[in-house]
Amino acid sequence: MNKKIAVLLVNLGTPESPDKKSVRKFLRDFLSDKRVVDTARLIWLPILYLIVLPLRSQRVAKLYKKIWFENESPLRFYTRSQAQKLADKLACEKITVEYAMTYGKPTIAQQMHKFQQQGITNLTVLPLYPQYSVSTTAPVFDQLSAAIKQQFNFPALNFIHDYHDHPLYINALVNSIKTSWQEKGQSQLLVFSFHGIPKRYVTLGDVYQQHCESTVQLVVSALGLSKEQYKLCYQSRVGREEWLKPYLDKTLPEIAKRGIHSIDIISPAFSCDCLETLEELAIDNKALFLENGGEQYHYIPCLNDSEEHIQLFQALVNGSRVTQSE
Repeated sequence: MNKKIAVLLVNLGTPESPDKKSVRKFLRDFLSDKRVVDTARLIWLPILYLIVLPLRSQRVAKLYKKIWFENESPLRFYTRSQAQKLADKLACEKITVEYAMTYGKPTIAQQMHKFQQQGITNLTVLPLYPQYSVSTTAPVFDQLSAAIKQQFNFPALNFIHDYHDHPLYINALVNSIKTSWQEKGQSQLLVFSFHGIPKRYVTLGDVYQQHCESTVQLVVSALGLSKEQYKLCYQSRVGREEWLKPYLDKTLPEIAKRGIHSIDIISPAFSCDCLETLEELAIDNKALFLENGGEQYHYIPCLNDSEEHIQLFQALVNGSRVTQSE
């Protein structure tokens, strides 16, 4: 029997359009996941439907409109482009490449059904999260497992857990920072901003913080930076529970008031630019820094569909297949 091989890239998801209805559906699906918010359903669901969705949907829709591309969200544009470019790289090996969203379309279940129809025998699933977290990577596995339960036969699976310290990933980040410095000059401080998670998750065993810190140490070591030249922070926290610290929105004013007037900021946790980078980091937090005395704020884009990023994906896919065959 000839092997038919496929790769599935999975990103978090996106509303179908930047309007209140679409954003509400996306937030509902996202925030209903127990992996994302693990509060008891009897407590959380009334809060979600009666408070969170009515209050946040319109506000978040306005934010999406600020960064929306002509016909789709940046996250969908770049994720689809990543899949297409990876498919080009793997074309000579006759490997099928598709993408899916954990929350949104196309779903993991839809793509698994497509693979079944195509007779795929070996599947590599690559969640587009360099650093593992129970709130991002784990839901991909949950939905993959749920889809498999509906099939009498499913392909041999390889699930890539993380790639936070992969040499090609680190090298791509280092080169993106160097490129920014060549174009705009090096600022006084390089800020690494990762999406936050509740501190409790780490206490319970989530390795996300360890992965974030490891990524930063590898990058700053390659750049030859001293401790005074970089800062690690966490963004996007919600609710009253303690999240990983230091908080970016609390740190930026402190940095400016200490006399650091120029910063470069990068968010290595995101595989492509999205609302949290293009609006929260590049617009909202820039304004916060400048309002508190900062003078120069340079956002360094995500790796997106760059050649180095696609080469990393190719290495991850090929490496996983080698390991599996051995």
